[in-house]
Amino acid sequence: MPDSATTPPSASRRRPGTTPSSTWLVRLAFAGSILVQLVVLYLPATPDGAPSTPGADKAVHVLVFAVVMLTGRLLPLPGVPLAAVLLVHAGVSELVQHLLLPGRSGDLADIVADIAGIALGWYVASMITRHRLRR
Repeated sequence: MPDSATTPPSASRRRPGTTPSSTWLVRLAFAGSILVQLVVLYLPATPDGAPSTPGADKAVHVLVFAVVMLTGRLLPLPGVPLAAVLLVHAGVSELVQHLLLPGRSGDLADIVADIAGIALGWYVASMITRHRLRR
């Protein structure tokens, strides 16, 4: 057992298999994923006539919510509160798009995609954490 006089206090809070530099990178990824999510959700719509692949919008919703959940869980932020905040944000973002952003509309299917992303991110984070604990 490490001597508490020689072990830095932050070392006891890190997940197994992490280093201060990897924790810093995850924090940076978490902040970056939030920024990307905000841009994707609140930027005005693409110009009319711009080509779009069917389902691409839903895939983007899954991806941006999954990455925020994944990086948040790897920090580690508590899962239930993080998921709750993301669920509220999913609904609020659709209301804001529908009511306040020209050329955008709220879509219940987007909220479903957001929820799928939250679940996917949590699942992937749990798989990564489980793998770290086995090493």
